[in-house]
Amino acid sequence: MAEPEFTAKGVRIGKRMRSLTRAGQVRINDGRVELLNSYGSEIDSAPVQAVRASKPWFAPDDKALADINGQRYLLTLADQDPAPGEPGTPAARRFIEAVRRAAGRGG
Repeated sequence: MAEPEFTAKGVRIGKRMRSLTRAGQVRINDGRVELLNSYGSEIDSAPVQAVRASKPWFAPDDKALADINGQRYLLTLADQDPAPGEPGTPAARRFIEAVRRAAGRGG
């Protein structure tokens, strides 16, 4: 199996005002975006070309929106291992760029 193009663990995944998991996982693997709960069970997935990822207005840098199969999910992605003294790229921005790159929409 190929290495995933993007993986983030410890992701809070919410739908509307409801939290689905506080320790989920987001993966882009084999042309699919997958949202998994803390037990590794799939919450939702779709081909990357059908997924829209964006940054919500007036939200902190750790938030991203993902529209998957007609459902809008709010993702809170914390940086796993930020380099000492380096702010780096927030995980939410890396997720959005990874979706766009995998879908061939630029990044």
